[in-house]
Amino acid sequence: MAQSSIEWTEMTWNPTTGCDKISAGCKYCYAEIMSKRLQSMGIEKYKDNFEVRTHIDSLRIPYSWKHSKVVFVNSMSDLFHKDVPTEFIKQVFQVMNENHQHVFQVLTKRAERLFEIHKELKWTHNIWMGVSVENEKVKGRIDFLRKTNAKVKFLSCEPLIGPLRKLNLKNIDWVIVGGESGRTPRPMDADWVLDIQEQCKVSDVAFFFKQWGGKNKKVNGRLLNGKTYDEMPEILLQESV
Repeated sequence: MAQSSIEWTEMTWNPTTGCDKISAGCKYCYAEIMSKRLQSMGIEKYKDNFEVRTHIDSLRIPYSWKHSKVVFVNSMSDLFHKDVPTEFIKQVFQVMNENHQHVFQVLTKRAERLFEIHKELKWTHNIWMGVSVENEKVKGRIDFLRKTNAKVKFLSCEPLIGPLRKLNLKNIDWVIVGGESGRTPRPMDADWVLDIQEQCKVSDVAFFFKQWGGKNKKVNGRLLNGKTYDEMPEILLQESV
């Protein structure tokens, strides 16, 4: 596990590592770049670079945390990748079920598989399930998410590389929006962001604006109309028991 600079979480936990590209949002995958860096540093967990790997030893880590945490699960992978065995996914869920004092944020681009096996998983209130939605072409992921038994459902519209008009936000609790960063980031139009924000307002969905992105994301910051939007789902940790 590691402390995280990601604005909407506190730390990361990676019981699996590695992935491959399946849609436009993957083009400049930060996890792939980071994996190469960690491999070059000789970190054992990344010896196979970005090949999908499960790490049974990592399943013990959440039991050692003394205080309640907000945890992004698999920042370096996708738990619902086809090469992650269903039985291992169940083991990860068991760990999350048994550590109800923590909030676990799971994010996937593989919404079809999520839906296929969601009934085999135990969805306690401390598991927030999200899908990445970077443009109109992948809006279908939202429908798969909506049909799952997850108690808290969210969208990560990052990197936002196109408009997302007329989103169906029924049964969606939270929307995160962010621009792409890195050496050659694709631009994000302010109107796209404002439109999503308005849709969230109308649907009474929590809205979190993560960043404008760009080559220097720190300089560009995360103010929208002069304000910081850090809204979160109104789910208390004690409700996860």
